[in-house]
Amino acid sequence: MFLQQTKYYFKISVLLMCTATFSAELRAMDLDNGNAGIEIIIPNAIPAIFQTLSPSGGDAPLVLRATTLITNSWFDAIAPYHPTAIGIYSDLGRRPASESANNYHMNVAMIYSSYRILNSLLPQHAQSWRDMLVSAGLDPDDNQQNTETPIGIGNMAGNAIVTVREHDGMNQLGDEGGQKYNQKPYSNYTDYSPVNSAYKLKRPSRWQPAITTTGGGLFKAQQFVTAQLGRTMPYSYNKFRRFRAPFPQSSQVKNFAAYKQQADDVLTASASLTDEQKMIAELFDNKINSLGFSALFASQSNGMSLTEFVHYDFLTNVAAFDTAIAIWKEKRRYDAVRPFSAIEYIYGDNEVTSWGGAGKGTVNDMPASQWNSYLGVADHPEYPSASASFCAAHAEASRLYLGNDSFGWSVPFAKGSSLVEPGITPANDINVSWYTWTAFEQDCGQSRLWAGVHFPASIPAGKDIGHEIAGIAFEFVNKHINGNVD
Repeated sequence: MFLQQTKYYFKISVLLMCTATFSAELRAMDLDNGNAGIEIIIPNAIPAIFQTLSPSGGDAPLVLRATTLITNSWFDAIAPYHPTAIGIYSDLGRRPASESANNYHMNVAMIYSSYRILNSLLPQHAQSWRDMLVSAGLDPDDNQQNTETPIGIGNMAGNAIVTVREHDGMNQLGDEGGQKYNQKPYSNYTDYSPVNSAYKLKRPSRWQPAITTTGGGLFKAQQFVTAQLGRTMPYSYNKFRRFRAPFPQSSQVKNFAAYKQQADDVLTASASLTDEQKMIAELFDNKINSLGFSALFASQSNGMSLTEFVHYDFLTNVAAFDTAIAIWKEKRRYDAVRPFSAIEYIYGDNEVTSWGGAGKGTVNDMPASQWNSYLGVADHPEYPSASASFCAAHAEASRLYLGNDSFGWSVPFAKGSSLVEPGITPANDINVSWYTWTAFEQDCGQSRLWAGVHFPASIPAGKDIGHEIAGIAFEFVNKHINGNVD
C-alpha cells in the first residue's frame, strides 16, 4: 500500500515538473468529499512555482515562503469551521457545525483564500489562477467578503494574509529600503556584500560567489539570494530571538589542518559517490519533491481528514520557513567559505581524486582548480546547511504531530532518470525507502556532503536549529488550533 501511494505521488511530481497543462481527470474533484489542497490547488500552483522559481538550491527560501503562505491561507480559511481554531491573521468567528458535515464549505473557502495568495505571490500567472477556480465550478470575480459564506470567508482570510505578508521583510514587492521606482521583487535591501569576488578569493575563510552557467555560453556571478531573509517576520517566535550555530572553527583558514581535513572529507565523499547517493541528493535538492511530497505521502498513509491535512501541512511549512529565517541570520553572520573555493585554494592545480563530472565517474587526475560539486552550489554562504535544517524541522514537526517516528516512504528512480547525469544514472531502476523520519532527515543532511556542497560540520549545525524551531512551531500552531491565542 505504501509503495503504491508513493509511486502515485511521485508520478504526480514528475508530471508537475514537466508541464503546466493538466487533464480534466487530475483537476476534477468532488467539493463535498475531496481535498481542494491536493486535488485543485497543488496541481495548479506547483507548475507556476517551477516556471517562476527553482525548487532546487538557491531559490529554496522563496519556494518555502510560497508554500507557507498558501498553507497559511488554508489554515485561516477553515478555522471558522473548526470547534476552536483561530486563524493566524484573521479571527472570522465560528460557523455552525452543520457546515462541517462534509468538506464543501472548507474546500470552497480554501480555494478562494489560495486565489488571493497566489495572485499576490505570482501575479504573472493570473490567468492560471482564474482557470483554477473555473475548473472547480467557481467564479473568480466573486469578491464578496463576509463571515457567512465560504467565498466571503476565503476572500477575507486570504486578503488578511496578503496585507501582512507583502511587507514582512522579504521585500516581495521590491519597495523596501525606499525603492520607489524600478522595483525589484525580493531584491536585497540590506548592506550585505561579499568580501570575495567570483574571480578572486582574497579571504579563504569567507564565502565566494560562484560563477554559474546553463551551458549556453552565458556566465553569471552569484548574489547572496534573499540576504534579507534574516530580517523577515517569523510565524512562531519573536523575530529578535537568536538561534545560534556553533562557530565554524574548521572553516577558518588559520586552523589549516581542520580546514584541509573538511575539504578532504568532501573530496572523499565525492570520489565514492554511488548511484543511490546521487539520486537521494537530487531528490533532497528539490524541496517540493522531497519536503512537499513526503508530507503528502504522510497525510495519505495516515488517513488524515481534510482538517488534519491542513493543520499538518501548515505546521511542516511553518517549521521549515521559520527555520530558514534563523539559518539565514547565521549564514550572514559567519559568511563561510564553500567547498569549491576551499578545495582550489588548498590544492590549486594539483591533482585530486573525485567525481569527474557528468558521465566521468571517479577520476584521480583532476586538477583541483577544475573540481566541481555533483549538485550546483547554492547562492548563499555555506554554514549552517539550509537543506539539513529544513529537513530536520520538517521531520521533527512530523514526529510531533503524528506522535511517532514511523514513516515508510519509498521513492522509485528509473534507470537514467538523473538530472545531473541523464541517461546514465542510475544504471538500473532503484527504489529508496525511509521507514522513519529520522532516516529521512539523516539522508537529507548527508546528501549535502555527498553532493559536495557542504562541509560535515554544517549538517548538525543546521539540524539542531531545525529541531529547536520545529518544537516552537508545533506549540504555535497548536495554540491556534485550540484557540489559545493571546
